[in-house]
Amino acid sequence: MANQQHLDLLKQSVHVWNQWRQEHPNILPDLSHSDLSWACLSNADLSGVNLNGVDFTWADLYRANLIKANLSQANLSGADLSGTHLCRANLDGADLNGALLYRANLRDTDLSQTNLQKAVLEETVLN
Repeated sequence: MANQQHLDLLKQSVHVWNQWRQEHPNILPDLSHSDLSWACLSNADLSGVNLNGVDFTWADLYRANLIKANLSQANLSGADLSGTHLCRANLDGADLNGALLYRANLRDTDLSQTNLQKAVLEETVLN
C-alpha cells in the first residue's frame, strides 16, 4: 500500500514533490495501488518509485522521469507518456491501451505481458 505522506506530497503539486525528492534522494517513495487517474504529473520525478498497481488512467505524465520505476500491473490506459523517460522501468503486466508514448524512451524496459494495444509508439525508443 502507498505511504500516505508520499501521496499527500505528490498531490500538493509536482513542484513540491520534485523539491522533496531532491532534498531526500535516498528515500524510495511508495505510491503503490493509488488512484492517480486524471492526475497532472507532467515533469514529475517518479524515478525509482514503487507504482505497482497504480491507476494512471488518462493521467498527464508528459516528460515525467520514470527511470527504474516499478509500474507492474499499473493501469496507464489513455495516459500521456510523451517524452517520458522509462529506461529500466518495470512495466510487467501494465495496461497501456491507447496510451500516448510519442518520443518516450523505453530502453531496457521490462514490457513482459504489457498491453500496448492502440498505444501510439511514434518515435519511441524501444531498445
